[in-house]
Amino acid sequence: MSRHHTQLIRALFHDPPPHNLHWRDVESLLRHVGANVEPISGARMRVTLNRMEEILHRPHGDEVDRQSVLRVRAFLGRAGVTPAAFEHTGESPP
Repeated sequence: MSRHHTQLIRALFHDPPPHNLHWRDVESLLRHVGANVEPISGARMRVTLNRMEEILHRPHGDEVDRQSVLRVRAFLGRAGVTPAAFEHTGESPP
């Protein structure tokens, strides 16, 4: 995993949630960890990873708001993608 993706995972799970994350980076991370990202309609997208599914909304601007960060964080946690999982193995979780 690249240093950029590792830093992004740490930022997503940091409290308080960051307010300056860019959606293109979050989407790149999702794809990097193996998520299937499928546009549904408008700004909605279905994200599937490790048998977990979530409907996410692409922001109108480029920056991800606090609620979206929390939603992405919860989804990644349910799918087993956490900072601890990456620090333990040093690579992407299964």
